[in-house]
Amino acid sequence: MKSNKEDHSLARTIIVSEVTKMIANKYKVSLDEAREMFYKSKVSLILSNNETGLYGDSPLSVFSLFEQLNKR
Repeated sequence: MKSNKEDHSLARTIIVSEVTKMIANKYKVSLDEAREMFYKSKVSLILSNNETGLYGDSPLSVFSLFEQLNKR
């Protein structure tokens, strides 16, 4: 029996993996640096909150949000 608060960790893992690759490619940084950039961003907090539903969006959509909230 699943609880009302379902675990979306697999979806998040896939999204973070893909977004990390996009960050690394765009900003010409290593995957470790890209991962750190992502986890320090507001998007990481939004993604970790089940209430936002961001775990259901595509990696490209999450990357676009990352870009909007982390203007360089």
